[in-house]
Amino acid sequence: MIGTLVLSGCVTTPRASGAGQGGTVIASGSSTVEPITSLVAEDFAAITDGFDYQVDGPGTGDGFALFCDGATDISDASRPIKEEEAAACEENGINYVELKIAVDGISVITSTANDAVDCLSFLDLYALLGPESQGLDNWSAADDLAGELAAELGDEYGAAHTPYPDAALEVTAPGEESGTYDSFIELVIEDIADTRGEDAVARADYTASADDNVIVEGISGSGTSLGWVGFAFYDENSDVLRSIEVDGGDGCVAPTAETIASNEYPIARDLFIYVNTDRAADNQALADFIDYYLSDEGIALVEEADYVSLTPEALEETRAVWEGR
Repeated sequence: MIGTLVLSGCVTTPRASGAGQGGTVIASGSSTVEPITSLVAEDFAAITDGFDYQVDGPGTGDGFALFCDGATDISDASRPIKEEEAAACEENGINYVELKIAVDGISVITSTANDAVDCLSFLDLYALLGPESQGLDNWSAADDLAGELAAELGDEYGAAHTPYPDAALEVTAPGEESGTYDSFIELVIEDIADTRGEDAVARADYTASADDNVIVEGISGSGTSLGWVGFAFYDENSDVLRSIEVDGGDGCVAPTAETIASNEYPIARDLFIYVNTDRAADNQALADFIDYYLSDEGIALVEEADYVSLTPEALEETRAVWEGR
């Protein structure tokens, strides 16, 4: 989107309207973080003139590719930058700072029509969605693998297996370009896959998309669906989606703002923006934009976007990182 922004010159209080400098800010990356960055931009637009911005969300991986190629000023990310991405930035002379801006919980979702499954353990999720589930097109077809995992790994990754329903298993979820995919694999699949001597990946035979709206449509359109999205997208579509509680080893927990903030929910992850520091030094508008993003006014938009705010201590750490760049 393109718009007009007012930019702030300090961390806690935005400047008066008209005090910002003209210029352009371009942000791309995570579709999960995009709503936050967009709201901050829209908030600026309400109090400023003379500044253009562009925000889109092709996925964290695609965003880092653009960022490390010098095509964007800000990279929205639902996971930390990978070593190979950092190496690409270094090779291209892109200096940056990592700023944690919110917390999200990855929601395991199904259709509201599916009332047969209330809770899934990490072992269940591996059996249904992991690398050894390739080709399983019925929930009950994963029973043998789930039973084997339960016998091998005990209750370390969740409760004992309960037989799945005899129903078609239709999976719609983020693709490999998505930070939400990477976070789900890291938090849920990776340790079990390593124990089993398998690659830490999701099954390849599912409907994959970097667009959360496509995932919502796919999940809501099938009565026996399964997938995962960021909490905000589940919450704003809870009229057509139902979240499945997750047992990471300490019992079944539903994704809520409270359980995510308390780390009780086992699939929680930090959200970030990465800022090109050389661009910020040359483009006062970019520096002012990030100042406002981290201001009390800007950071309050995290909850408006339906994500979980940082603790005061974590927010101060983020502000200190930005000020110390």
